[in-house]
Amino acid sequence: MTTQWQVRRLAGALGAEITGVNLSAPSSADIEQIKSLLLAHKVVFFPGQNISLEEHVALGESFGQIEDHPNLKNPYTNHPGVFELAATHGGVADEWHTDITFEAQPSKMSVLHMVKCPEVGGDTMWCSLEQAFNELSPPMQSLCESLTALHDALPHNRPDKMAIHPVVRVHPETGNKSLYVNEHFTRRLVEVNATESEALLTYLTNWVKNPRFTVRYQWSEGTIAMWDNRCTQHFVLNDFVGERIIQRVTVMGDTVEAASPPGWEPYVRPGPLSAMSRHDRQLSLYLKSQQEAQES
Repeated sequence: MTTQWQVRRLAGALGAEITGVNLSAPSSADIEQIKSLLLAHKVVFFPGQNISLEEHVALGESFGQIEDHPNLKNPYTNHPGVFELAATHGGVADEWHTDITFEAQPSKMSVLHMVKCPEVGGDTMWCSLEQAFNELSPPMQSLCESLTALHDALPHNRPDKMAIHPVVRVHPETGNKSLYVNEHFTRRLVEVNATESEALLTYLTNWVKNPRFTVRYQWSEGTIAMWDNRCTQHFVLNDFVGERIIQRVTVMGDTVEAASPPGWEPYVRPGPLSAMSRHDRQLSLYLKSQQEAQES
């Protein structure tokens, strides 16, 4: 590691704060070092950066192909590579989630610039989905590895944007297994019935919030945060007054690899339509669209 970089771990599960580096024009060696630190700590913070919009975009592009948000529009900043959230425009992500899991190839990582933050409150929490999986019992691990889940963009008023991902995924660089369901975008476990899905999905999305798996970060303006979306979730504490503006560059193109193939076929209630059939409607629509795409 470059000698002037100082790395301070923030929690037992994940998270590190790094000082002594200038992200306005990082070298290729700097980028490789950051990649290594991300694999080790999952989310890393660089306070006191204050980089420009163009430097932020260039930093994100150092890690791969970037895209703005597919559904939401920026309140202030018009730039095709930057996604902006402002609290005064409803931009408070106060549900646990991994970024853009409703896409077939979701986000690999995110690079956030804290542009404006309140003096008190508005912290963000992250959790380690690897530790969450590792601390499940072996029978629960085995069940989860045999399931997939339907994700959609309903929170963005786009329930038609859907993807199915494994409940347990493998990190392409470390080989570690992670739970890959979240309360914001995951609608349904595919291979079980609707009521079974509700019970198990509620358990899993609550399980990942265990404080033992988390880190909480108090922001200062100018801080850059980077996190690995392949093994984390995050959540904003909506406990502040005033404006809070973040700008995020999102590195896309993740390929979600399952720990194991699904153990069963998708479950849709058999027989004629009934009042209960509404619980299968969205899964049925997705499966039908996939079949039509294969036949066309």
